[in-house]
Amino acid sequence: MINLSFNERLKQILLLGIIIVLGIILLSNLGVFFPGILGAVTLYILGRTPYFNLVIKRKWKKGLTAFLFIFLFLIIVAIPIYISVQLISPKINALVNNQDTIVNTLKTFSDSVKARTGFEIFSSENMQEISKRISTIIPKLVNSTLSIIANLVILFFLLYYMLVNGRKMESYLLKLIPLRKTNIDLLAQETRVLVRANALGIPIICLVQGLAATFGYWIFGIDDWGLWGFLTGVFAYFPLVGTMIIWVPLVVYQFSIGATMPALGLTLYSIIITGNIDYITRLALMKKMGDIHPITTVLGVIVGLSLFGFMGLVFGPLLISYFLVLVKIYINEFRDEK
Repeated sequence: MINLSFNERLKQILLLGIIIVLGIILLSNLGVFFPGILGAVTLYILGRTPYFNLVIKRKWKKGLTAFLFIFLFLIIVAIPIYISVQLISPKINALVNNQDTIVNTLKTFSDSVKARTGFEIFSSENMQEISKRISTIIPKLVNSTLSIIANLVILFFLLYYMLVNGRKMESYLLKLIPLRKTNIDLLAQETRVLVRANALGIPIICLVQGLAATFGYWIFGIDDWGLWGFLTGVFAYFPLVGTMIIWVPLVVYQFSIGATMPALGLTLYSIIITGNIDYITRLALMKKMGDIHPITTVLGVIVGLSLFGFMGLVFGPLLISYFLVLVKIYINEFRDEK
């Protein structure tokens, strides 16, 4: 009996080791598609309830309903991407074709600021470094675009099969998760709240801030106000100081060219309207979608951008939040009952 037990335990360890090694190999090779996998899971959680209502209660066909949901999600995802491409592509082409002009413009701007304030923003060494970075950033942007397209294909491919086989998939996962029923329910509930807050709440807040900033840039005569408004919405993922990364340099530039009144107006507008609309929107969404602490958002964005690139703006905070949930569940699962 002792030898048999030892043999069984040895086979268990060997099998577990093989599973871990294969898992590491798969994850290392599929890492580039991890945002698409996370995106499929996120959209499945968001669309799960209405999909099951249509399929189970109204007796809609699974495949056609899944295609309908994919079409709707594709529109929701494709429209922001199309707007982003339309706004940024001309600037990328300008960077490629007019690098010397851009460097000279920055040098002129630096000289103007130095003449007024005595502070030199760009030195000759900085100019050379900027020129090098402009030359190297273009291939990275192209590769990032190809990566986003590939991840979108993976996302919708997985989403179709997750919707069609949702019940079987969930039953299988319930068997795999080594937790008590109460903690599995807690995990499912917290996951829904986190996904809604990260995938819907944070982007909505950034959209509102981006639109508010765009309106202000248009009012005060900022060139390319649509592009700067879009970038303000992107940087609004960083709470408190995110929007300042965009509007403060614009205000400084307005002062440097002698547009004093527009610069003052934009400063007041950005502090009063753009800076505070974040809190108003957050309070309105807090009760419906759950609230994510700003520290979680900042750390998540830093981690997400490092791991996933642009798509990490959504999935980074989700990973941080999910880590905290798993710690909470671990404590509930294994703490002393006393």
